[in-house]
Amino acid sequence: MRVLLRGAMLAFLLLGAYALFGPYIKNMLYAIRLASMPVPTALPVPVRGVAPRGLRDTWGGARSEGRKHEGIDIFAKRGTAVIAATEGVVLRVSTNRLGGQVVWVLGPGGQRHYYAHLDRYADIENGERVRPGTVLGYVGDTGNAKGTPPHLHYGIYEADGAINPYPLLKAKVRVAQTEER
Repeated sequence: MRVLLRGAMLAFLLLGAYALFGPYIKNMLYAIRLASMPVPTALPVPVRGVAPRGLRDTWGGARSEGRKHEGIDIFAKRGTAVIAATEGVVLRVSTNRLGGQVVWVLGPGGQRHYYAHLDRYADIENGERVRPGTVLGYVGDTGNAKGTPPHLHYGIYEADGAINPYPLLKAKVRVAQTEER
C-alpha cells in the first residue's frame, strides 16, 4: 500500500510540476530552435499596406544626443497595424524613453526585432509565440517621436549590435504569410 501511495504522490508532483513549468520549458525549447535557425535574407514590411517601394533608408541618420539612427522609419497613417516580420517569441511589451510603446520579438538566428513608437499594443503579452503577420500594435508617435508624423521605428539587433533592416525589407520575400488577429 505504501508503494502505491508513494507512486501516486510522485505522479501528482510530476503533473503539478508540468502544469507549472511545462509552458516555460516549451518556450525555452522553442527559443533554442529559433536561435539555431538561419537569419532571414528577406523580410516583409512590418506595417500593413506599406509596399517595399514606399520605404526610405533612414539607417545611420543623425539623432539627438549624438546618436545614429539604428533602424528604419516606416511612415503610415496612425493606427495602421504593425505586424511581426518573422516568427518568434515576444520578449517584451513595454515603454521606454526613446521608443515610447515598444515590442521586442526574438526571431530566427537569435535576432531581436524592435517595433517602436506604437500608438497602442495589440492583445499580446511577454512569452507569446508569434508568426509572420501577427499584429503586435499600431503605428503612432510615442517616445521621442512625439509630434512627428506617425511611423514605426523598426530595428533588428544581433549579438554584435544593430543591423540595417532596409536591405532585408527591399529583398523579395518568397511567401508572404499573414495572420489576422
